[in-house]
Amino acid sequence: MNSESDDSLVLKEDGPDGIAEALIWWTHVPALPGERVGVIGGFTAASGVAAGRILSLAGAALKERGCSVAIGPMDGNTWRRYRFVTEPGTEPPFFLEPANPPEWPGWWQASGFEPLAEYYSSATDDLATRDPRLDGAERRMAAAGITIRALDPAHFEEELARIYDVSVVSFQDNYLYTPLPREAFFAQYRAIQARVNPRLVLLAEQAGRAVGYVFAMPDFAQAQRGEPITTLIVKTLAVLPARANAGLGALLLGKVHEQALSMGFTRAIHALMHETNKSRNLSARYARTIRRYTLFSKRLDP
Repeated sequence: MNSESDDSLVLKEDGPDGIAEALIWWTHVPALPGERVGVIGGFTAASGVAAGRILSLAGAALKERGCSVAIGPMDGNTWRRYRFVTEPGTEPPFFLEPANPPEWPGWWQASGFEPLAEYYSSATDDLATRDPRLDGAERRMAAAGITIRALDPAHFEEELARIYDVSVVSFQDNYLYTPLPREAFFAQYRAIQARVNPRLVLLAEQAGRAVGYVFAMPDFAQAQRGEPITTLIVKTLAVLPARANAGLGALLLGKVHEQALSMGFTRAIHALMHETNKSRNLSARYARTIRRYTLFSKRLDP
C-alpha cells in the first residue's frame, strides 16, 4: 500500500509473477440498494496470479472500510473511466473508448467477480437513413417552441453550463449514477475543448432554457491510424424528462446524423450505451452492435 488521500487508496504488488496495481474508492462512489459500495479501478497486472493478488488485496481493503460489495473496473464513478471490453468484435478502437488486454476480464472472473452490467457500442454505415417518424417529432417540437442549434464556441463555458444542467437531471436515474460537481464536469470537457467541433454538438432549447443536447465528435483515432476521418462518435444524448419532450432524443440523433453527412462523414458510432439506456433503443433504429463491455462486481463476505 503506497499512499492514501481523501477517499482513495493506491495499491501495488511486486512479486515473482510480476507487478500489479489498483486503486480503490469507498466514499464518493455509486450506490446500490442495500449495499455499501466500494470500487476498484486503475487496474493493471502482468499475470493472472498477480491480478489475483491485487484484487484480493483490494477486496480486503474495501472490506476493512465497511464495504459489502466491490465494483470494477471503475475509476471512482461512472463519469470517469470504467468497464472492460469483453466482446471486441472486428472494429478498431474509436476515440476515447476504453481498452484493455483481452485476458483481464477472465482474470477478474477467476478472482470471483461476476458481470454486473453490460454496455454496447453500435455503428451505422448509412447516415442518410432517416426515421420517418422524425418529421412528426420535428413538428411537435416546433409547436412546443423547442428549437435546435449548434454549440456556440465563443461562449464555451456558458454552453457547458447549459449542458451540465441537462445532464444532472437527465442522468439521475441512470444505473450507478453519482452526482458530479459542476467544476469537475467543466474540467472534463475543457480537456477536450480543442477537439470539439461545434457543428456536431446540438442543443435543444425552449424559452431560452436547454432541454436536451447531443454531443458528438470526429473519430480522431482514425487520424492516429493514418486514415481519413469519416466516422462520427455520438458520445452523449440527453433530454430532460417531460411528456412534451417525447421524441426529442430521436430528433437530436437524426439531426446530428444529417449534419455529419453534410460535413462528409459516412458513418457513426453510438458509443458506450448501458443495456437499459433509452439511447440504445434509439440507436437500434439505425445501427448494429460492434462491441460489448462489462462491469463486474464481487460480494465482500462479512
